[in-house]
Amino acid sequence: MKSSRELFAAAERVIPGGVNSPVRAFRGVGGQPFFVAWAEGARLWDVDGRSYIDFVGSWGPLVLGHAAPAVVGAVVDAAARGTSYGTPTAGEVEMAEAITAAYPSMELMRLVSSGTEAAMSAIRVARGATGRDLIVKFEGCYHGHDDSLLVKAGSGGATFSIPDSRGVPESLARLTVTAPFNDLGAVRTIFGARGAEIAAVIVEPVAGNMGVVPPTPGFLGGLRELCTRHGAALIFDEVITGFRVAYGGAQALYGVRPDLTCLGKIIGGGLPVGAYGGRRDLMAHVAPLGGVYQAGTLSGNPLAVAAGLATIRTLREGDAYARLEVLGALLERGLRTAAEKSGVPLIVNRVGSMLTAFFTTGPVTDYATAQRSDTARYARYFHAMLERGVFLAPSQFEAAFVSLAHSEADIERAARAAAEALGALA
Repeated sequence: MKSSRELFAAAERVIPGGVNSPVRAFRGVGGQPFFVAWAEGARLWDVDGRSYIDFVGSWGPLVLGHAAPAVVGAVVDAAARGTSYGTPTAGEVEMAEAITAAYPSMELMRLVSSGTEAAMSAIRVARGATGRDLIVKFEGCYHGHDDSLLVKAGSGGATFSIPDSRGVPESLARLTVTAPFNDLGAVRTIFGARGAEIAAVIVEPVAGNMGVVPPTPGFLGGLRELCTRHGAALIFDEVITGFRVAYGGAQALYGVRPDLTCLGKIIGGGLPVGAYGGRRDLMAHVAPLGGVYQAGTLSGNPLAVAAGLATIRTLREGDAYARLEVLGALLERGLRTAAEKSGVPLIVNRVGSMLTAFFTTGPVTDYATAQRSDTARYARYFHAMLERGVFLAPSQFEAAFVSLAHSEADIERAARAAAEALGALA
Protein backbone atom coordinates (compact mmCIF):
# COMPACT_ATOMS: atom_id res chain seq x y z
CA MET A 1 0.00 0.00 0.00
CA LYS A 2 1.24 3.50 -0.79
CA SER A 3 2.24 5.83 2.05
CA SER A 4 0.27 8.90 3.07
CA ARG A 5 2.91 11.09 1.48
CA GLU A 6 2.67 9.21 -1.81
CA LEU A 7 -1.12 9.24 -1.76
CA PHE A 8 -1.23 12.96 -1.07
CA ALA A 9 1.13 13.67 -3.96
CA ALA A 10 -1.07 11.55 -6.24
CA ALA A 11 -4.22 13.25 -4.92
CA GLU A 12 -2.85 16.72 -5.62
CA ARG A 13 -2.53 15.78 -9.27
CA VAL A 14 -6.24 14.94 -9.66
CA ILE A 15 -8.12 16.64 -6.75
CA PRO A 16 -7.98 20.39 -5.91
CA GLY A 17 -5.53 20.68 -3.03
CA GLY A 18 -5.48 16.91 -2.76
CA VAL A 19 -8.65 16.77 -0.67
CA ASN A 20 -12.40 16.70 -1.14
CA SER A 21 -13.08 19.22 1.63
CA PRO A 22 -10.64 22.07 2.36
CA VAL A 23 -9.99 21.62 6.08
CA ARG A 24 -8.67 18.11 5.45
CA ALA A 25 -5.61 19.57 3.72
CA PHE A 26 -4.08 20.63 7.09
CA ARG A 27 -3.60 24.17 5.81
CA GLY A 28 -4.73 25.48 9.23
CA VAL A 29 -1.99 23.59 11.07
CA GLY A 30 0.67 22.93 8.45
CA GLY A 31 2.06 19.66 7.22
CA GLN A 32 0.31 17.02 5.17
CA PRO A 33 -2.73 14.90 6.01
CA PHE A 34 -2.51 11.23 6.80
CA PHE A 35 -4.62 8.82 4.77
CA VAL A 36 -6.92 6.45 6.62
CA ALA A 37 -6.80 2.71 5.99
CA TRP A 38 -9.56 1.67 8.38
CA ALA A 39 -11.31 2.57 11.62
CA GLU A 40 -13.14 0.87 14.46
CA GLY A 41 -14.68 2.18 17.66
CA ALA A 42 -12.81 5.28 18.80
CA ARG A 43 -9.70 4.63 16.68
CA LEU A 44 -8.34 5.33 13.22
CA TRP A 45 -5.46 3.52 11.53
CA ASP A 46 -3.58 5.21 8.71
CA VAL A 47 -1.91 3.62 5.71
CA ASP A 48 1.47 4.11 7.41
CA GLY A 49 0.50 1.78 10.26
CA ARG A 50 -0.11 4.39 12.95
CA SER A 51 -3.25 4.44 15.11
CA TYR A 52 -5.01 7.41 16.69
CA ILE A 53 -7.71 8.01 19.25
CA ASP A 54 -10.18 9.95 17.12
CA PHE A 55 -11.92 13.08 18.39
CA VAL A 56 -12.98 14.26 14.93
CA GLY A 57 -15.49 11.50 14.35
CA SER A 58 -15.98 12.39 10.69
CA TRP A 59 -16.80 15.93 11.89
CA GLY A 60 -19.64 14.84 14.14
CA PRO A 61 -21.77 12.04 12.65
CA LEU A 62 -20.11 9.11 14.41
CA VAL A 63 -21.68 9.42 17.84
CA LEU A 64 -21.58 5.60 18.12
CA GLY A 65 -17.97 5.43 16.92
CA HIS A 66 -16.48 3.95 13.77
CA ALA A 67 -17.97 0.81 12.21
CA ALA A 68 -20.60 0.46 14.94
CA PRO A 69 -21.96 -3.08 14.53
CA ALA A 70 -25.59 -1.97 14.50
CA VAL A 71 -24.89 0.54 11.73
CA VAL A 72 -22.71 -1.76 9.64
CA GLY A 73 -25.27 -4.55 9.91
CA ALA A 74 -28.11 -2.24 8.87
CA VAL A 75 -26.18 -0.96 5.86
CA VAL A 76 -25.16 -4.44 4.72
CA ASP A 77 -28.75 -5.66 4.98
CA ALA A 78 -30.04 -2.62 3.08
CA ALA A 79 -27.40 -2.86 0.35
CA ALA A 80 -28.31 -6.48 -0.30
CA ARG A 81 -31.80 -5.27 -1.25
CA GLY A 82 -30.52 -2.49 -3.55
CA THR A 83 -28.56 0.74 -3.14
CA SER A 84 -31.09 3.22 -4.53
CA TYR A 85 -34.58 3.05 -5.98
CA GLY A 86 -35.82 6.54 -6.81
CA THR A 87 -39.18 5.60 -5.31
CA PRO A 88 -40.52 5.81 -1.73
CA THR A 89 -39.58 3.20 0.87
CA ALA A 90 -40.90 2.19 4.28
CA GLY A 91 -37.59 3.25 5.81
CA GLU A 92 -38.15 6.87 4.80
CA VAL A 93 -41.47 6.86 6.63
CA GLU A 94 -39.93 5.30 9.73
CA MET A 95 -37.12 7.85 9.65
CA ALA A 96 -39.56 10.77 9.34
CA GLU A 97 -41.67 9.40 12.17
CA ALA A 98 -38.61 8.99 14.41
CA ILE A 99 -37.33 12.50 13.71
CA THR A 100 -40.68 14.27 14.08
CA ALA A 101 -41.26 12.42 17.37
CA ALA A 102 -37.88 13.60 18.68
CA TYR A 103 -38.33 17.13 17.25
CA PRO A 104 -41.98 18.20 17.73
CA SER A 105 -41.24 21.50 15.96
CA MET A 106 -40.74 19.48 12.75
CA GLU A 107 -44.39 18.75 11.96
CA LEU A 108 -43.49 17.94 8.36
CA MET A 109 -39.96 17.13 7.17
CA ARG A 110 -38.09 16.07 4.08
CA LEU A 111 -34.89 14.11 3.65
CA VAL A 112 -32.09 15.48 1.46
CA SER A 113 -28.46 14.46 0.91
CA SER A 114 -26.42 16.97 2.95
CA GLY A 115 -26.57 19.64 5.61
CA THR A 116 -25.86 22.26 2.96
CA GLU A 117 -28.90 21.13 1.01
CA ALA A 118 -31.01 21.19 4.18
CA ALA A 119 -30.05 24.78 5.02
CA MET A 120 -30.45 25.95 1.43
CA SER A 121 -33.92 24.38 1.26
CA ALA A 122 -35.05 25.76 4.63
CA ILE A 123 -34.11 29.27 3.53
CA ARG A 124 -35.98 28.80 0.26
CA VAL A 125 -39.07 27.75 2.23
CA ALA A 126 -38.78 30.80 4.49
CA ARG A 127 -38.46 33.13 1.52
CA GLY A 128 -41.28 31.44 -0.35
CA ALA A 129 -43.62 31.48 2.62
CA THR A 130 -42.95 35.07 3.69
CA GLY A 131 -42.46 36.68 0.29
CA ARG A 132 -39.33 38.34 1.68
CA ASP A 133 -35.70 38.05 0.60
CA LEU A 134 -33.42 39.08 3.48
CA ILE A 135 -31.67 36.51 5.69
CA VAL A 136 -29.98 37.21 9.02
CA LYS A 137 -27.10 34.95 10.02
CA PHE A 138 -24.33 35.15 12.60
CA GLU A 139 -20.63 35.78 12.17
CA GLY A 140 -18.69 32.53 12.34
CA CYS A 141 -21.74 30.29 11.93
CA TYR A 142 -21.43 27.96 8.96
CA HIS A 143 -24.53 26.63 7.23
CA GLY A 144 -22.97 24.92 4.24
CA HIS A 145 -21.59 26.28 0.99
CA ASP A 146 -24.81 27.68 -0.48
CA ASP A 147 -24.16 31.08 -2.06
CA SER A 148 -26.55 32.92 0.28
CA LEU A 149 -24.73 31.61 3.35
CA LEU A 150 -21.05 32.11 2.53
CA VAL A 151 -20.96 35.45 4.32
CA LYS A 152 -18.82 35.63 7.47
CA ALA A 153 -19.10 31.88 7.59
CA GLY A 154 -16.22 31.16 9.91
CA SER A 155 -13.53 31.12 7.23
CA GLY A 156 -11.75 34.39 7.94
CA GLY A 157 -11.66 38.12 7.52
CA ALA A 158 -14.74 38.94 5.46
CA THR A 159 -16.27 42.34 5.89
CA PHE A 160 -19.94 43.11 6.24
CA SER A 161 -22.03 41.34 3.60
CA ILE A 162 -19.06 40.53 1.39
CA PRO A 163 -18.92 36.89 0.30
CA ASP A 164 -16.32 34.61 1.85
CA SER A 165 -15.92 32.80 -1.47
CA ARG A 166 -15.11 34.03 -4.92
CA GLY A 167 -17.87 33.16 -7.33
CA VAL A 168 -20.63 34.41 -5.03
CA PRO A 169 -22.19 37.56 -6.55
CA GLU A 170 -22.12 40.55 -4.22
CA SER A 171 -25.71 41.25 -5.21
CA LEU A 172 -26.68 37.92 -3.65
CA ALA A 173 -24.46 38.43 -0.61
CA ARG A 174 -26.29 41.70 0.07
CA LEU A 175 -29.40 39.65 0.82
CA THR A 176 -27.60 38.24 3.87
CA VAL A 177 -27.10 40.47 6.90
CA THR A 178 -24.76 39.35 9.67
CA ALA A 179 -24.69 39.99 13.40
CA PRO A 180 -22.29 38.88 16.13
CA PHE A 181 -23.31 35.59 17.75
CA ASN A 182 -24.86 36.07 21.20
CA ASP A 183 -25.52 39.79 20.50
CA LEU A 184 -29.30 40.14 20.77
CA GLY A 185 -29.01 43.91 20.70
CA ALA A 186 -27.46 43.83 17.24
CA VAL A 187 -30.30 41.63 16.00
CA ARG A 188 -32.87 44.03 17.46
CA THR A 189 -31.19 46.85 15.59
CA ILE A 190 -31.34 44.93 12.31
CA PHE A 191 -35.02 44.14 12.80
CA GLY A 192 -35.70 47.74 13.75
CA ALA A 193 -34.21 48.93 10.47
CA ARG A 194 -35.27 46.17 8.08
CA GLY A 195 -37.77 43.92 9.86
CA ALA A 196 -40.34 44.01 7.05
CA GLU A 197 -37.71 42.60 4.64
CA ILE A 198 -36.44 39.72 6.78
CA ALA A 199 -37.57 36.24 5.74
CA ALA A 200 -35.60 34.32 8.36
CA VAL A 201 -32.94 34.27 11.02
CA ILE A 202 -30.72 31.19 10.73
CA VAL A 203 -28.50 30.20 13.64
CA GLU A 204 -26.47 27.33 14.99
CA PRO A 205 -28.07 27.18 18.45
CA VAL A 206 -24.67 26.04 19.69
CA ALA A 207 -22.03 27.38 17.35
CA GLY A 208 -19.68 24.68 16.14
CA ASN A 209 -17.88 26.16 13.17
CA MET A 210 -15.96 28.87 14.98
CA GLY A 211 -15.23 26.27 17.61
CA VAL A 212 -17.85 25.42 20.21
CA VAL A 213 -19.61 28.54 21.52
CA PRO A 214 -22.78 28.03 23.57
CA PRO A 215 -25.63 30.54 23.51
CA THR A 216 -25.75 33.02 26.37
CA PRO A 217 -28.88 32.88 28.56
CA GLY A 218 -31.80 34.51 26.79
CA PHE A 219 -30.17 34.71 23.36
CA LEU A 220 -32.14 31.97 21.63
CA GLY A 221 -35.35 32.97 23.40
CA GLY A 222 -34.78 36.55 22.30
CA LEU A 223 -34.40 35.47 18.69
CA ARG A 224 -37.66 33.54 19.02
CA GLU A 225 -39.47 36.63 20.29
CA LEU A 226 -38.06 38.92 17.59
CA CYS A 227 -38.93 36.54 14.77
CA THR A 228 -42.46 36.06 16.06
CA ARG A 229 -43.01 39.81 16.43
CA HIS A 230 -41.79 40.60 12.91
CA GLY A 231 -43.23 37.60 11.06
CA ALA A 232 -39.85 36.07 10.19
CA ALA A 233 -38.99 32.38 10.41
CA LEU A 234 -36.51 31.22 13.03
CA ILE A 235 -34.30 28.47 11.57
CA PHE A 236 -32.18 26.30 13.86
CA ASP A 237 -29.28 24.71 12.01
CA GLU A 238 -28.90 21.57 14.10
CA VAL A 239 -26.77 19.71 11.59
CA ILE A 240 -24.12 19.37 14.32
CA THR A 241 -26.21 19.60 17.49
CA GLY A 242 -29.11 17.41 16.35
CA PHE A 243 -29.11 14.12 18.30
CA ARG A 244 -25.71 15.25 19.66
CA VAL A 245 -26.29 17.62 22.61
CA ALA A 246 -29.58 15.89 23.44
CA TYR A 247 -31.87 13.40 21.76
CA GLY A 248 -34.12 16.34 20.85
CA GLY A 249 -31.18 18.57 19.97
CA ALA A 250 -30.41 22.07 21.18
CA GLN A 251 -34.07 23.07 20.90
CA ALA A 252 -34.90 20.51 23.58
CA LEU A 253 -31.83 21.37 25.65
CA TYR A 254 -32.59 25.10 25.73
CA GLY A 255 -36.38 24.93 25.46
CA VAL A 256 -36.77 27.14 22.37
CA ARG A 257 -38.97 26.03 19.47
CA PRO A 258 -37.85 27.14 15.99
CA ASP A 259 -40.08 27.41 12.93
CA LEU A 260 -37.73 25.35 10.75
CA THR A 261 -34.92 22.94 11.63
CA CYS A 262 -31.98 21.58 9.63
CA LEU A 263 -30.48 18.20 10.51
CA GLY A 264 -27.64 16.09 9.13
CA LYS A 265 -24.55 14.21 10.27
CA ILE A 266 -25.85 11.87 13.02
CA ILE A 267 -29.13 11.10 11.24
CA GLY A 268 -27.10 9.41 8.50
CA GLY A 269 -24.88 7.36 10.79
CA GLY A 270 -21.85 8.32 8.71
CA LEU A 271 -23.51 8.26 5.29
CA PRO A 272 -24.45 11.40 3.31
CA VAL A 273 -27.81 12.77 4.50
CA GLY A 274 -29.66 15.86 5.59
CA ALA A 275 -33.19 16.82 6.57
CA TYR A 276 -35.22 19.96 6.93
CA GLY A 277 -38.64 20.48 8.40
CA GLY A 278 -40.83 22.61 10.57
CA ARG A 279 -44.27 24.05 11.02
CA ARG A 280 -46.90 22.36 8.88
CA ASP A 281 -48.05 25.64 7.33
CA LEU A 282 -44.50 26.48 6.25
CA MET A 283 -43.64 23.04 4.91
CA ALA A 284 -46.93 22.98 2.99
CA HIS A 285 -45.23 25.41 0.59
CA VAL A 286 -42.84 22.63 -0.52
CA ALA A 287 -43.61 20.88 -3.84
CA PRO A 288 -45.70 18.93 -4.60
CA LEU A 289 -47.96 20.60 -2.03
CA GLY A 290 -46.87 24.14 -2.86
CA GLY A 291 -44.75 26.31 -5.07
CA VAL A 292 -41.33 26.01 -3.35
CA TYR A 293 -39.42 23.53 -5.48
CA GLN A 294 -36.88 21.12 -4.03
CA ALA A 295 -35.94 17.67 -5.28
CA GLY A 296 -33.09 15.17 -5.12
CA THR A 297 -32.20 11.96 -6.92
CA LEU A 298 -30.75 10.34 -3.80
CA SER A 299 -32.99 11.96 -1.18
CA GLY A 300 -34.07 9.26 1.26
CA ASN A 301 -31.36 6.91 0.03
CA PRO A 302 -32.03 3.49 1.61
CA LEU A 303 -28.43 2.99 2.82
CA ALA A 304 -28.32 6.36 4.57
CA VAL A 305 -31.77 5.81 6.04
CA ALA A 306 -30.78 2.38 7.35
CA ALA A 307 -27.60 3.75 8.95
CA GLY A 308 -29.48 6.69 10.43
CA LEU A 309 -32.27 4.58 11.88
CA ALA A 310 -29.76 2.19 13.47
CA THR A 311 -28.01 5.16 15.07
CA ILE A 312 -31.21 6.81 16.29
CA ARG A 313 -32.52 3.55 17.78
CA THR A 314 -29.29 3.11 19.74
CA LEU A 315 -29.42 6.68 21.05
CA ARG A 316 -33.05 6.25 22.06
CA GLU A 317 -32.21 3.34 24.32
CA GLY A 318 -30.64 3.40 27.76
CA ASP A 319 -28.45 6.19 29.10
CA ALA A 320 -26.60 7.29 25.95
CA TYR A 321 -26.68 11.00 26.75
CA ALA A 322 -25.75 10.57 30.39
CA ARG A 323 -22.78 8.53 29.23
CA LEU A 324 -21.77 11.14 26.65
CA GLU A 325 -21.98 13.85 29.33
CA VAL A 326 -19.72 11.88 31.65
CA LEU A 327 -17.12 11.36 28.93
CA GLY A 328 -17.31 14.97 27.73
CA ALA A 329 -16.90 16.30 31.26
CA LEU A 330 -13.94 13.96 31.84
CA LEU A 331 -12.18 15.26 28.73
CA GLU A 332 -12.91 18.87 29.68
CA ARG A 333 -11.45 18.35 33.18
CA GLY A 334 -8.39 16.68 31.72
CA LEU A 335 -7.72 19.57 29.36
CA ARG A 336 -8.28 22.20 32.03
CA THR A 337 -5.96 20.42 34.44
CA ALA A 338 -3.28 20.03 31.78
CA ALA A 339 -3.49 23.73 30.92
CA GLU A 340 -3.28 24.80 34.57
CA LYS A 341 -0.20 22.67 35.16
CA SER A 342 1.55 23.92 32.05
CA GLY A 343 0.58 27.56 32.46
CA VAL A 344 -0.60 27.71 28.83
CA PRO A 345 -3.68 29.98 28.43
CA LEU A 346 -6.59 27.75 27.42
CA ILE A 347 -10.34 28.28 27.43
CA VAL A 348 -12.44 25.11 27.12
CA ASN A 349 -16.02 25.52 25.87
CA ARG A 350 -18.18 22.41 26.07
CA VAL A 351 -21.79 21.45 25.49
CA GLY A 352 -22.32 17.76 26.15
CA SER A 353 -20.08 15.66 23.94
CA MET A 354 -18.75 18.50 21.78
CA LEU A 355 -16.01 20.88 22.91
CA THR A 356 -13.23 23.20 21.79
CA ALA A 357 -10.04 24.17 23.59
CA PHE A 358 -9.27 27.75 22.52
CA PHE A 359 -5.69 28.98 22.91
CA THR A 360 -6.66 32.34 24.36
CA THR A 361 -6.98 34.06 27.72
CA GLY A 362 -10.52 35.44 27.78
CA PRO A 363 -14.00 33.97 27.46
CA VAL A 364 -14.99 32.92 23.94
CA THR A 365 -18.57 34.04 23.30
CA ASP A 366 -18.58 34.96 19.60
CA TYR A 367 -16.53 34.95 16.41
CA ALA A 368 -14.45 38.00 17.37
CA THR A 369 -13.31 36.49 20.67
CA ALA A 370 -12.67 33.11 19.01
CA GLN A 371 -10.45 34.85 16.46
CA ARG A 372 -8.15 36.06 19.26
CA SER A 373 -6.92 32.49 19.68
CA ASP A 374 -3.27 31.73 19.07
CA THR A 375 -3.57 29.64 15.92
CA ALA A 376 0.18 29.11 15.65
CA ARG A 377 0.25 27.58 19.13
CA TYR A 378 -2.77 25.46 18.27
CA ALA A 379 -0.94 24.16 15.20
CA ARG A 380 2.02 23.07 17.35
CA TYR A 381 -0.40 21.48 19.84
CA PHE A 382 -2.22 19.63 17.06
CA HIS A 383 0.98 18.04 15.79
CA ALA A 384 2.19 17.25 19.31
CA MET A 385 -1.09 15.43 19.99
CA LEU A 386 -0.93 13.63 16.64
CA GLU A 387 2.58 12.40 17.50
CA ARG A 388 1.11 11.02 20.73
CA GLY A 389 -1.65 9.17 18.93
CA VAL A 390 -4.54 11.61 19.37
CA PHE A 391 -6.32 13.03 16.34
CA LEU A 392 -7.97 16.43 16.76
CA ALA A 393 -9.50 18.74 14.18
CA PRO A 394 -6.77 20.30 12.00
CA SER A 395 -8.11 23.78 12.78
CA GLN A 396 -8.45 25.83 15.94
CA PHE A 397 -11.98 26.77 14.93
CA GLU A 398 -13.64 23.37 14.98
CA ALA A 399 -15.18 21.07 17.57
CA ALA A 400 -13.85 17.90 19.13
CA PHE A 401 -16.43 15.13 19.46
CA VAL A 402 -16.68 12.38 22.05
CA SER A 403 -18.50 9.20 21.05
CA LEU A 404 -20.08 6.29 22.89
CA ALA A 405 -17.15 4.20 21.62
CA HIS A 406 -14.66 6.20 23.70
CA SER A 407 -13.73 4.67 27.03
CA GLU A 408 -12.54 6.38 30.19
CA ALA A 409 -9.11 4.97 29.36
CA ASP A 410 -9.21 6.70 25.94
CA ILE A 411 -10.11 10.00 27.57
CA GLU A 412 -7.44 9.64 30.24
CA ARG A 413 -4.82 8.81 27.61
CA ALA A 414 -5.84 11.90 25.62
CA ALA A 415 -5.59 14.02 28.78
CA ARG A 416 -2.08 12.70 29.48
CA ALA A 417 -1.08 13.46 25.90
CA ALA A 418 -2.48 16.98 26.30
CA ALA A 419 -0.47 17.49 29.49
CA GLU A 420 2.71 16.46 27.66
CA ALA A 421 1.91 18.51 24.57
CA LEU A 422 0.99 21.63 26.51
CA GLY A 423 4.04 21.23 28.73
CA ALA A 424 6.20 21.24 25.61
CA LEU A 425 4.49 24.46 24.44
CA ALA A 426 4.88 26.35 27.71
